[in-house]
Amino acid sequence: MNYTRRTKVELAQRVARDIHDGAYVNLGIGMPTLVANHLPAGVEVVLHSENGILGMGPAPAEGEEDYDLINAGKQPVTLLPGASFFHHADSFGMMRGGHIDICVLGAFQVSATGDLANWSTGEPGAIPAVGGAMDLAVGARQTWVMMDLLTKQGQSKLVQQCTYPLTGLGCVKRVYSDLATLGCSPNGLRFIDAVEGLDRAELERLIGLPLVD
Repeated sequence: MNYTRRTKVELAQRVARDIHDGAYVNLGIGMPTLVANHLPAGVEVVLHSENGILGMGPAPAEGEEDYDLINAGKQPVTLLPGASFFHHADSFGMMRGGHIDICVLGAFQVSATGDLANWSTGEPGAIPAVGGAMDLAVGARQTWVMMDLLTKQGQSKLVQQCTYPLTGLGCVKRVYSDLATLGCSPNGLRFIDAVEGLDRAELERLIGLPLVD
């Protein structure tokens, strides 16, 4: 079957397209930070970082980085007019208090019903990196995951039941991957879209799970 995976930029564009006007959004460390560079013109999105920033813009141009102005992943960021800084505790209060509309996180595994595992593989010597993921996963009104669909070994990161330590139960609403976009529901994985040339039957084969309507 002939199909092409979404690049990281194309995946970021796909996520950005679904963020609604006026949303308060937290972009997790790693790939999700790319979404900030691809928000559609004319759509107002307020970006939040758990280290205490509200109102971030896209990544700075090369040579214009200010390393006193960084996000939670220690990447330099820019600010939009009206941006603000605040204490770490206030930032986590926003996350835990249901004030974030959408968080976009990476993941090691996501179950068909929306359980999330993204802070540790549980392997000996693995460095755990929970950060604010648990607070975001249960505190945001919607939790989206942005990831490659398959591991480097070709195994699906979408599973019937997570085998890695859990971040949150039933919290993921949508998974954006390099091959397809899927919804998580109590009844299982729901098909939204896939890259051109990848049909539903092949997608089910790659995931190893049926897709519900």
